[in-house]
Amino acid sequence: MNPDQMNENQPNRRSFLKAGLTLSAATLVAPSAAIASIPLSEDEFKIAVGPYLQTNFNNSMTILWLTNKNAAGWVEFGEQADQLNQKAYGKAELGLMQANSKLNAVTLKNLKPGTKYYYKIVSKEIKDFQPYKLTYGGTVSSSVEEFVNADLRKEEVSFLMLNDTHDRPESIPQLLGLVPDKKQDFIFFNGDIFDYQTDEKQIIEHMLQPCVDNFAKHTPFIYVRGNHETRGKFAREFPQYYMHVGHAAFTLGPVRFVILDTGEDKEDAHPVYAGIVDFDDYRVQQAEWLKTEINSKEFKKAPFRVVLMHIPPRFSGDAHGPKHCTELFEPFLNQGKVDLVLSGHTHKYMVHRPDKALNHYPLIIGGGPKTGTRTITKIKADKNKVVVSMLDDSGKEVGAYTALRK
Repeated sequence: MNPDQMNENQPNRRSFLKAGLTLSAATLVAPSAAIASIPLSEDEFKIAVGPYLQTNFNNSMTILWLTNKNAAGWVEFGEQADQLNQKAYGKAELGLMQANSKLNAVTLKNLKPGTKYYYKIVSKEIKDFQPYKLTYGGTVSSSVEEFVNADLRKEEVSFLMLNDTHDRPESIPQLLGLVPDKKQDFIFFNGDIFDYQTDEKQIIEHMLQPCVDNFAKHTPFIYVRGNHETRGKFAREFPQYYMHVGHAAFTLGPVRFVILDTGEDKEDAHPVYAGIVDFDDYRVQQAEWLKTEINSKEFKKAPFRVVLMHIPPRFSGDAHGPKHCTELFEPFLNQGKVDLVLSGHTHKYMVHRPDKALNHYPLIIGGGPKTGTRTITKIKADKNKVVVSMLDDSGKEVGAYTALRK
């Protein structure tokens, strides 16, 4: 899919996850102050969480937030903090602008490479929505925040990977605090951030709010589902809260990033899924997509190719899902001469070096949710090398790897 097609698939209230989505081109701060100028009671209209940033690295930035009541929202932005003279709204569907919803997703397009932008989110409560009369309530807005739109031609890329925190929101700031250099291009969540999907409150409290408090107002994050995000009564609503949580590809600087959604680790016919999942076919579709991706000009010309997937393509046991990932994905990872694969799932951090008979690629597997097993992985890449350093939750390096340009 080309960049123009990507712009047509920007997130909205009804559909954040698009099968086969390709993204052409996933600073620690104190908790934010109260959004309104005066304290609000629980019954008063307010911003519930946000803003938080997502991007397709195609000179656009998507800003998301939730209000506690239905509203109409927009973003005011500009290149000067005191001159927010541009305004953007959620994508219109069939002539209807995004409104009468708690969830807001506004994409700023045609941004300048390497340029700092300032912005604030604004929401106006919709108190009553009649066929021919709409009644507005109060208006709330955030403080002015900032972000830098990435330059796709940049010489160095830096990002962090977290995985398998399993409904332990305190792990997010604790692990991020181990990395002194806060200037990351993005944060990558490699699945199983939750045990299963219960409701919106869980999504806010166990992920979105810690992200907003620590980095997400200034630095975007990218998210791929783990097998646990496919479980629970809210799993089908879950993707709406993110720009995307499935497979994707994008280029940033010297790296072509490829994200795979590995689905569940059990058979589709397992009784716990009650006959309402089809991950086998979903993985087959992704394998076909991956075959096309590794033959693309963007993939072949990139100095480095990095794949991110929750269930490792090898070394993750004999369950059906992991075996299916090995069968479907590993031939293309080897054929495509992938330089690095980043995974989670096993709860045992490990560095697996390339094997000419099996995995031709190095595989880094992050740790688990418990103290002593938690990890954060730092990745930096330039045109000559990719350097990986994995830290445990004491700050000790427990894994390292350097991939040199072939």
